[in-house]
Amino acid sequence: MMPRSSKTALLIGAATLGFAGAFATAAVAQASQTASSTPKNWNYEIKDGKRVPKGQRKANADGSWREEIRQGKCVTVKERTPAGEYRETRKCD
Repeated sequence: MMPRSSKTALLIGAATLGFAGAFATAAVAQASQTASSTPKNWNYEIKDGKRVPKGQRKANADGSWREEIRQGKCVTVKERTPAGEYRETRKCD
């Protein structure tokens, strides 16, 4: 027969392993949920493991681009010229 202290230690060890497994499973499930959605206050989304801007950016062949981002009643326009000049304007209705 096993001494009483050995049985107690065995039961405590088994319970600890069970709890650790349950917490690990919950952590993995939570991590998979947060990885699939990007918080709303970020300026990009994650698609296929890559960051993609949320705004509607229109890029031109000469390297310039224009992006409009709507936040409520306000519109932020970000522009970059072929020379590399950056301009950001914000207009609220």
